Amino acid sequence: MSQDKQGKDIVNVGANKFGFDCRVPIDNLRALYLRPHYVTAVGEATPPLDETISRFIPDDLVDYQSKSLFYPKDNTISYTTLSRFPPVKLIPHADQKRVLVTGGAGFVGSHLVDRLMLLGHQVTVLDNFFTGSKTTISHWVGHPNFEMIRHDVVEPFMIECDQIYHLACPASPPHYQYNAVKTLKTSFMGTLNMLGLAKRTKARFLITSTSEVYGDPEVHPQPEDYWGHVNPIGPRACYDEGKRVAETLTYGFHRQDNVEVRVARIFNTFGPRMNPYDGRVVSNFIIQALKGEEMTCYGDGSQTRSFQYVHDLVDGLIFLMNSNETRPVNIGNGDEFTILQFASLVRDIVGKVQEDDGVKDWKRPEIVHKPMPTDDPQMRRPDTTRAKEVLGWQPRWTVKMGIEEMARYYKAKMAEGSI
Repeated sequence: MSQDKQGKDIVNVGANKFGFDCRVPIDNLRALYLRPHYVTAVGEATPPLDETISRFIPDDLVDYQSKSLFYPKDNTISYTTLSRFPPVKLIPHADQKRVLVTGGAGFVGSHLVDRLMLLGHQVTVLDNFFTGSKTTISHWVGHPNFEMIRHDVVEPFMIECDQIYHLACPASPPHYQYNAVKTLKTSFMGTLNMLGLAKRTKARFLITSTSEVYGDPEVHPQPEDYWGHVNPIGPRACYDEGKRVAETLTYGFHRQDNVEVRVARIFNTFGPRMNPYDGRVVSNFIIQALKGEEMTCYGDGSQTRSFQYVHDLVDGLIFLMNSNETRPVNIGNGDEFTILQFASLVRDIVGKVQEDDGVKDWKRPEIVHKPMPTDDPQMRRPDTTRAKEVLGWQPRWTVKMGIEEMARYYKAKMAEGSI
């Protein structure tokens, strides 16, 4: 049983706020990600690791796991659809929201989709799969409340909906720097198209902005009324300035066309389904530690970051969407670590996970230093006063709990050979 920062057992995520009940049992969510995609290995006994991961899945939820077959001899897999879909709330049709989630096959988007589906709403995912993956939401394909559409938000899209969560945009430096012009087009044209859709359908629109709008801040921690300190021509500018102009566009539609808008400025977030090779510090450290490889720390490790677990973020997004707050809201965890402290913490927790699982040959990795990337912020911590006062939101998950769960997730992915 996981315990929150106050030492209380976490049984549910979400809350009943602003007339929208988004409570979901944590076990139901874990059953969707904390296990290998296939559990039956043909020609050999089921790997012990699967039993290790499975202990986090209650017996009554095992029926909703994938029954795909893995053939270790020639490293092939025979996929199958789920025998049954995970149980969702049965709510009156009049209470069902028609929700569009752009970027819904990505890391954060897939967790938001899981939550909205379990709550019984109708969910449409729009994704071009540049950084997202079908496997993150494949367990919903075929469900009568779910639709998945391959589409690039740079092109116009028409649908009837009540709420739009606009998450579509690559968010890690290697991905958004891969094609800087396309990143800017996604931020501007994609937001323009989705705001146009919100205007036509009178849907409420929430954009996931980022702490990167603050750049390398001269104010610490960063409140929402801080204008930022951004290099407009640096290698990160395609993302930083893209999100800044997307916010400008959002408030332009709000003032000019009375579109209902919500702006969430997301700070560093981690959790299961994070791309293990997208260059982000949490996934880098956990993967390197699990493999017993040297852990890469850029600079002297004195730069600070604050990390929030993905379930806290999803709570914040849903609270904000259903509230009356139109100003930007920081959503992040105020617990601040230097990168060097964080590397040591990850190493210790991964060591505990390996010990719990009876791994004898794990090698405790060394922490090595490499040159600092260009324009990498020295400090990053949110002032979440507004979220606490207006949304009644604050992080429940400790960083240690999140790292342990994420380490177990990556171990499961390694067991199935997908990492």
